[in-house]
Amino acid sequence: MSQKSPQSMKPATAAKKLGVYLPATPAEFQEGPVTRDALNELMNDPPEWLVDLRQNGPHPRPVVAQKLNVSISGLARGGVEEALTSAQIEELLADGPEWLQAERANMAAVRAEEARLREAAAQKAAQRSGGDR
Repeated sequence: MSQKSPQSMKPATAAKKLGVYLPATPAEFQEGPVTRDALNELMNDPPEWLVDLRQNGPHPRPVVAQKLNVSISGLARGGVEEALTSAQIEELLADGPEWLQAERANMAAVRAEEARLREAAAQKAAQRSGGDR
C-alpha cells in the first residue's frame, strides 16, 4: 500500500484556526503549507511566539470583534479596519466611543432576539412532541 501524504493547509487557514493575525506570525510559518500534524502540535504545545500573539496581538478582526463584544460588521461601521493589539482594544474599551457603545447595544439586542427565537422554537418542539401522544 502506498502511504498517504499528510494533509496540509495554507498558512492563512492555519492562522485562522489558531486565531492569530497572519502577518504577525514568523516568516517560516507564513512561507509554506502547514500540515495537520504541525497545526495540532501548535495547538497542543504552543511556542512562545504563538502564546505572545494570542495574549498581546495584533489580533485578527474576528478576535478584535469578540473582545469588544461587537460584530465584524460593527467594527467596519466603527472604522476599525486593521488588526489591533490587546493594549489598543483595552484603550478602546476604556474610552468607550459612541460607535462602540451603539454596536455593543446592537449586539446585545441581536443576541436577545436569537435567544427568544431559540426559546420559541424549543416550546414549539415541546408542544409537537407532547401532541404526538
